[in-house]
Amino acid sequence: MPLENPVLNDEDYGALAEFRFALRQFQAFSGERAAEKGLTPQQHQALLALRAAPAEEATVGFVARRLLLKPHSATGLIDRLEKLGLVTRHSTAADRRRAQLQLTPSALELLASLSATHKEEIRRLRPLLQTLLERFG
Repeated sequence: MPLENPVLNDEDYGALAEFRFALRQFQAFSGERAAEKGLTPQQHQALLALRAAPAEEATVGFVARRLLLKPHSATGLIDRLEKLGLVTRHSTAADRRRAQLQLTPSALELLASLSATHKEEIRRLRPLLQTLLERFG
């Protein structure tokens, strides 16, 4: 159970600041790579979430939960991905109102390229992140 008012020292604040800075650097890196491919960071994250989702869970609701969006915002995001030719919708047999989402071959190719680049960056950041996480131990 966490303490109500934990006592933090200067090193704790330094570690928290460095950790947040490293996360923001990764987000900036990720956003730049997505932009190079013609995507927003949110579109990239949605594609990644759909690629990782079990087929039966690949819905607008799933994207909303994974991206911490309201359902109507996720619907707009999927609409834009559909217009870009990166996502298709298919009605389910059990509930015609519920659409399964599927990445198109071009989305899969785009995502594979982005993911390889991101994996390299994570490998580069790994020692720094491990050091920072150990400071919280």
